[in-house]
Amino acid sequence: MSLNTFNLDGRVALITGGCQGLGLVFAKALAEAGASVAVTSRDEAKASEGARQIREETGQQAIGLAVDVTDVEQVQRMAAETVQSLGRIDILVNNAGINVRKPILEYDEASWDLVQSTNLKAPFLCAKAVVPFMIKQAYGRIINLSSMLGTIALPERSAYCSSKGGLIQLTKVMALEWAEHHITANAICPGPFATELNKVVIDNQVANQFFLNHLAIKRWGNPNELTGLLIYLASEASSYMTGSSIVIDGGWTAQ
Repeated sequence: MSLNTFNLDGRVALITGGCQGLGLVFAKALAEAGASVAVTSRDEAKASEGARQIREETGQQAIGLAVDVTDVEQVQRMAAETVQSLGRIDILVNNAGINVRKPILEYDEASWDLVQSTNLKAPFLCAKAVVPFMIKQAYGRIINLSSMLGTIALPERSAYCSSKGGLIQLTKVMALEWAEHHITANAICPGPFATELNKVVIDNQVANQFFLNHLAIKRWGNPNELTGLLIYLASEASSYMTGSSIVIDGGWTAQ
């Protein structure tokens, strides 16, 4: 296989939550592989800054869009503006996510709904908005960011585990429904990575040690260690792979 199959020249990628943390790392990686990118944030200033960083660091075309990915009208506008500005959408990375940690008996309905809307409803809405464009061009790559906690559980993560497990199942349905249009759908399931979302755990000595004890590699992951899989799933190299969920977790779920 030629390494050219990993090349994304001429492709356009849309990354939700692509202006910080894993999302920004993903957006830069896709741009470095040759893609033009659109990144989103609820905050317009963050969206503009994320796009500016990508343009300056990679030399690729990048736009930032202020979007609440749980709002159907904003999501539809996001897809239309991306196509208007960049010409097409080849790759959708549903990265935006949130976690609220509470015991089930203390979990309020508003927190539950927020996690489910952001982690599960939003990928559903974004795919619905983007896939019609992919169908017209008979090509697409959907990459959903699930979690190892979509396959196993931890205390105080009821909403998060439920949403990420649901996203794995949604990915499979997407794969089955859209395969005939040459659109693939796969999920990346990260384990413990050193991101802003996990800072509350990393900064807690007891919780951090609990995590380290369960990691065969005995350290948190670096976000850049996810980009190889991301580029594979976004490229021609993964053309026969769809409906899969791949765990990258330092060996946690191997035990």
